[in-house]
Amino acid sequence: MGAFVIQGGKPLNGNVRVSSSKNAILPIISACLLTNEECHLNEIPGLDDVSYMCELVSYLGAKVEVDGKSRKISVKTPELTGNTADYELVSKLRASFLVMGSLLARSGRAKVALPGGCPIGSRPVDLHLKGFEAMGAVIENGHGYIEAVCPSGKLKGANIYLDFPSVGATENLIIAAVLAEGKTVIENAASEPEIVDLASFLTKMGANITGAGTDTIIIEGVERVYGTEHTIMPDRIEAGTLMTAAAVTCGDITLSNVVPEHIKPVTAKLRESGVEIIEYESEIRVRNNKRPVAVDIKTHPFPGFPTDMQAPLSAYLCFAEGASMIVETIFENRFMHVNELKRMGAQIRLDGRTAIIEGIEEMQGAQVRATDLRAGAALIIAGLAAKGTTEVLDIHHIDRGYEFIENKLQRLGADIRRVM
Repeated sequence: MGAFVIQGGKPLNGNVRVSSSKNAILPIISACLLTNEECHLNEIPGLDDVSYMCELVSYLGAKVEVDGKSRKISVKTPELTGNTADYELVSKLRASFLVMGSLLARSGRAKVALPGGCPIGSRPVDLHLKGFEAMGAVIENGHGYIEAVCPSGKLKGANIYLDFPSVGATENLIIAAVLAEGKTVIENAASEPEIVDLASFLTKMGANITGAGTDTIIIEGVERVYGTEHTIMPDRIEAGTLMTAAAVTCGDITLSNVVPEHIKPVTAKLRESGVEIIEYESEIRVRNNKRPVAVDIKTHPFPGFPTDMQAPLSAYLCFAEGASMIVETIFENRFMHVNELKRMGAQIRLDGRTAIIEGIEEMQGAQVRATDLRAGAALIIAGLAAKGTTEVLDIHHIDRGYEFIENKLQRLGADIRRVM
């Protein structure tokens, strides 16, 4: 499984480039199934989740070519060789459920195993299914699979209101609506930057989409879409994680390949805690030379504070002066990192979806376990600032969403190494 061994107490200094977004590329790879022409994707992050998604679309008939040296992949699906995504593939990756929209749009039927991924909450697919039903699909759920069929052979445009602005449901329904007959209107849609990136890619393919980035997205169905080329947006969660790591170690780093607008909530909270942050067009500089002061955080859909940054900021606030309160509104089981942080001396009390953190001046290195992707990032942050040696186990979770994170931290001066 592997582990990270970290000798804490070294400030991070220097420059590092942020990788492209995991959460943006996964739906885009799925959307490549909409056309029989070749799609070229640039700035591909070397992540396990990307490999899993490529494996899944290959199973469904796509021909995927990966050029690791130039960080490009090409995806071409002359025809779908099947419409069933088996559990063995889907269980590795929550975002695998996004192939349902592509399969329904192109072939009128799909059978997808209930998805896996990090165990951070129920994350039901009900919103996806209600949207597909509104577009004319007949849904059957049984034996661990969701099966959807369009009796007329093609989805129909519909007015869809999401009970919650789910990113996954918004992405799946946008993809499905691209080839549907007529107009689809998605209200209370998610507005995350990754939604905008997906819409940009689909528009290059020939889709007719307006309103991406707002709470109302309109898709006018088209007869077909075409191959195209697209560069994936920067990963705002990786950027926020590295910013937090620099702040907690009293470092001075400059991140390139960032969109400052995408990470405003993280920037605001770090500034509130006393960190100096300087924003440029596509770079951010983070400087800190003192212990942070406590702040309160409440997660919300974009443009609110991202749930994916809740765990990293929890680790950061363990070192703050005063008491911080973190309220998690998105996922009900996203405090699994708390018990691991307590092993390092953190003073945290949980009350349902609220964590009360009493900051302390010093934490001790310990052997801890990454229970999910962002929990693993939190433990790395804590280990970088803690006294002594921290060993983070089960780092396969971290590899799902952070591209060679130890290499980037090493370039910034961290004492971190991967052991098998």
